[in-house]
Amino acid sequence: MTEEKPVMVVTEDGDVTADMVITQLNRRGVSVVRFNPADIGATLTVTARFGSCPAPVSGQVRTPSRSADLEDVRAVYWRRPVWPAFEYLPDPDARFAAAQVRYGLGGVLYALRDCLWVNHPLMNAAADYKPAQLALAQRLGFIVPPTLVTNDPDEARLFISEHGNVIHKALRWTPYQRDGVGLTAWTEPVRDGELDDTVRVTPHLFQARVDKAADLRVLIVGQDVFAVRIDSGLLDWRKDYGALTYGVVDLPDSLVRNLHSYLGHLGLVSGSFDLAVDHDGDVHWLELNPNGQWGWLEERTGLEMAASFADLLTQGEVDARAR
Repeated sequence: MTEEKPVMVVTEDGDVTADMVITQLNRRGVSVVRFNPADIGATLTVTARFGSCPAPVSGQVRTPSRSADLEDVRAVYWRRPVWPAFEYLPDPDARFAAAQVRYGLGGVLYALRDCLWVNHPLMNAAADYKPAQLALAQRLGFIVPPTLVTNDPDEARLFISEHGNVIHKALRWTPYQRDGVGLTAWTEPVRDGELDDTVRVTPHLFQARVDKAADLRVLIVGQDVFAVRIDSGLLDWRKDYGALTYGVVDLPDSLVRNLHSYLGHLGLVSGSFDLAVDHDGDVHWLELNPNGQWGWLEERTGLEMAASFADLLTQGEVDARAR
């Protein structure tokens, strides 16, 4: 592997977390090509050839300042890309154009197999289903809080009656606005008297509340493990970052092995785990974010997370599971 082989960073504009990693890559003398799929047709060009050259896919991705030969890419850091919506086109044309970009540009990128993906977007997507996460966590021996996914209000009321202290959480974070105001679906307590027939419209996730002493956010990057204890007294610590205190902790070897095994089952090389510690010191599974935010944790704790990502991307070792 030569130092000329570039790392592609695929993300939205203004991604400060990606900037942190790119700074570390620059310090290592690694060539970086950063782009956002939403810029196709303006500042982003892709050309790919199949079946007419020795490599399975060859060609280039070009921006005004950088270019990457597809067959020479050492690693792809898939951060927070935004796909184009083509809002200036009529709706049918916009839907058609958006699909062509996802399956054209996306298909070209997904075809890259002789490089390291952090993480491959198709594997990220497969890992992002909370019900599947819960089942895998139980199979691997994690303590999983009793959880119900249903659109039957009677089943939900019965679950609340059985477990008493129950929370509701969104099955997936989704950009949401009401009257032009952005909203976030926080994890909230729920009581049976609050439920009505609108529950039938979509599945909901109800979960017995863990009597937690603190939260754990664990970031794994390759073989590196960064574990941070978050103390707040909040059910959902995301609601008030000013109320949080942080402490770097060491995890038991058995828990580290389970977390690595979890990522391995999903074909991921990185992920952010949310866990809860109860008052007896037992660790409970909450969820995995395969592409979670971590930049603020580095700032708060001094843990060298960006450097770890840069080291992994510089190595560019092929993940055989993605072939």
